[in-house]
Amino acid sequence: MADHAQNPTTQLEHLRLFHDAARALTSSLDLPSILRSILEQMERFFRPESWVLLMVDEQKRDLYYALARGVSDETLQNIRIPFGTGMPGWVALHGEPLIATSDGVAARLSSGEQQHSAICLPLRSRERTLGVLQVTHPSPQTLTDDAVTFLYIVCDYAAIAIENARAVERIQELTITDDCTHLFNARHLAAVLPTEIERARRFGQPLGLLFLDLDNFKQVNDEHGHLAGSRVLAEAAEVITRTLRSVDLAFRYGGDEFVAVLPQTSGSSAAKAANRLLVALRARRFLSLENLALRLTASLGVASYPEDGDTAAALLERADHRMYQIKNSTRDGVSTQG
Repeated sequence: MADHAQNPTTQLEHLRLFHDAARALTSSLDLPSILRSILEQMERFFRPESWVLLMVDEQKRDLYYALARGVSDETLQNIRIPFGTGMPGWVALHGEPLIATSDGVAARLSSGEQQHSAICLPLRSRERTLGVLQVTHPSPQTLTDDAVTFLYIVCDYAAIAIENARAVERIQELTITDDCTHLFNARHLAAVLPTEIERARRFGQPLGLLFLDLDNFKQVNDEHGHLAGSRVLAEAAEVITRTLRSVDLAFRYGGDEFVAVLPQTSGSSAAKAANRLLVALRARRFLSLENLALRLTASLGVASYPEDGDTAAALLERADHRMYQIKNSTRDGVSTQG
């Protein structure tokens, strides 16, 4: 950092920018809005030609464009940058900043007399790179040591926003997700089903509901233990998710009972979906990795809006009743009547 003292006006402007960036962290729960607000503070300071924020995808080990200013969002929408590729990829891989000077040479970030055509900085938290900020063609007059420090602070604020948003998402996920199966839980069903019924009513569309119970599941617990039983439930959830459409919603209702909500699905189509589930569960060999290869079947009840009821309670009661008709008689079947 330079030894010279800042003038009071500069110090006041810096404090105002820091305050505005910090305030953005508490202004919204929407991550893109928070990040855009923080980066707009940076824009006031540097007035760059453009800037982009790229987020890290740790599983794919690449970057994708999350926010952009001065660049068409549509142009960047489907672009992925592998770790180590180009300036952003290098910064993501190494967690260190880079600059590109006007002669195209990339170097470690520092102030100096040369004109900088682009600056890339990592957004770091807990020794992990969460994203990369790339600022293009900043004015060379603005790239002082103080300006570089401010860029780092902007990146720190953005990293905090990302970490906070991810924590909130995780908490929300835990409140609506079943730990064992990773399906939605009954609490979330109670919130979602009335909304789906109201949507079906508003648009004059049908809605299907399936109630599924695994046959003889207690026997699995008794013979192989509860840990094995939990793995069976997780595998059953996998079969359900894979067999249903992407627009359908699957829930663990409790124990070995599952519910599926099928938007825009008539009673006859819901019955077909139930039979596809029945076939898929019959074909599965559960706990194959443990060399058990267990066979399981299920009893399913089908209900539909508006024929079987116009409230969440009515649809669940009807589907549950029909499921028990099968459970208490033949098992391994689907009921749509009664």
